[in-house]
Amino acid sequence: MGNTDNRDNPENITNKEIENNAQNAEYSLNDDRRVKTLSPGALVVKRFIRNRVAVTGMIILAFMFIFSFIGGAITPYKEDQLFYRYDEQKKQYAGVTQNSELRYVQDGSFSSLAQAQFLLAQIKNTDTFKVKGTEYTYEKVNDEFFVIYEEGKEEPVACATYDIISSSTGNEKLPFPLQYAILEAANSGESSFELDGQTYEVFGDGTVTLNGEEIAYASRYIVQPIMSDVFLTRGFKEELIESIEAGEEEFHYVDADGLEADYFITFNPASSNWSVLQTAQTKVFDTYASPSKEHILGTDRNGMDMLTRLMYGGRVSLYIGFIVVIIETGLGVIFGGIAGYFGGWVDNLIMRIVDIFYCIPSTAIIIILGAAMDAMRVDPQIRMIYLMLILGFLGWPGIARMVRGQILSLREQEFMTATEACGIRASRRIFRHLIPNVIPQLIVISTMSLGSTILTEATLSFLGLGVKFPFASWGNIINDVNDTFVLTNYWFIWIPAGVCLLLTVLAFNLVGDGLRDAFDPRMKR
Repeated sequence: MGNTDNRDNPENITNKEIENNAQNAEYSLNDDRRVKTLSPGALVVKRFIRNRVAVTGMIILAFMFIFSFIGGAITPYKEDQLFYRYDEQKKQYAGVTQNSELRYVQDGSFSSLAQAQFLLAQIKNTDTFKVKGTEYTYEKVNDEFFVIYEEGKEEPVACATYDIISSSTGNEKLPFPLQYAILEAANSGESSFELDGQTYEVFGDGTVTLNGEEIAYASRYIVQPIMSDVFLTRGFKEELIESIEAGEEEFHYVDADGLEADYFITFNPASSNWSVLQTAQTKVFDTYASPSKEHILGTDRNGMDMLTRLMYGGRVSLYIGFIVVIIETGLGVIFGGIAGYFGGWVDNLIMRIVDIFYCIPSTAIIIILGAAMDAMRVDPQIRMIYLMLILGFLGWPGIARMVRGQILSLREQEFMTATEACGIRASRRIFRHLIPNVIPQLIVISTMSLGSTILTEATLSFLGLGVKFPFASWGNIINDVNDTFVLTNYWFIWIPAGVCLLLTVLAFNLVGDGLRDAFDPRMKR
């Protein structure tokens, strides 16, 4: 009985117990006793945290920041790193023409005009012709070989023939004296000739040897490689010509080193020649590669890792969003604060400037400036800076009007009368006493402007007027869907960027709504 609980007898409760009970009591969020114990900032945080939708938006934003900035820092790839693969492709390899008209072998002094006069002399059955005061004569060895001399010179300056002399050792052009000697011996039925103290042998198939080694050969077909650094051996040419004469469309060739390749022959009636395509392993961009272990989201049309581009694109989109909003807010606070505090003609002037900016067709201006920067080939990094400045400069009037309205209602309150009575200068009254009272509204409107700014940048980049290659943004990544084939077949190109853009803009709007509700003391949540 002596240990009776004090709670059964209210008179026995001590002051200390009363204080402990008061501290442990659960007060509602709007209870006056609780509100008195919370600072304004803590009250805003409490209200915000109780808003689950706003917290969800904050979580999404945190993920996007981690994905864009930390993810971009730890990814093993670079933003503009290219990836390649090897594909079997048919590439233009050589061209073949069958010689059906006279061709000229010359020392360089027999011009195209002289060639035309030679053909005219043949038609007239005369063995002389004159070109610009220089007289020429020609000698007909047979119907397929003509030797042309210039007046006053013993050695021929050119010869016309249907046979083409090619080197057996490389793509170099044989000197005129050697070509002439080969053609003369072949058309005269000689089996050898001497030139510069050396004896050359000529065989019936057109082969020419020196000391037992083949150095040249004659043919009615002109076979030329597409690339100047490629040498076509005589064996390849002969097998190719055999396939052409047999009407085959492809052939397989093994060279002296044992390398094999397939070749495809196509005839062009318009030019009366054949194109030779070679199937070869070609190093190409690894474009539109499907998601894999190396590239989780595949690659884009330039062969770049899509996941890395998404991370860096998030950086650019967020950078542009924040910098544009900072520029808008800075200009809006300055002009709105001045207009709201001073009023009168200053207010009228600034508000008329705001009206002018509202009348400016922002989209048209941005498109014109984007086209101008394209024409001037502005560096992509400088272009991105210009884009942020343009968007910021065109977006401040709305914030200025909001700040002006808030200050007009605040400047007549008692605390402003007290600052004026204390002699505080005007600039300090505006930026130290008025603007801080507008900060809650500024935070809300800035947060919600971030989403619209990111959407604007994405739209411009999608149209090719915003961020340019090699920099990535979510907008220019989605630009790939301009190609219907990409839109329907490569979902991993545009869906991830679209989802990132959707979630980020939605998250900023949710956070903005949450802040608006948290800063409003009339909201009860």
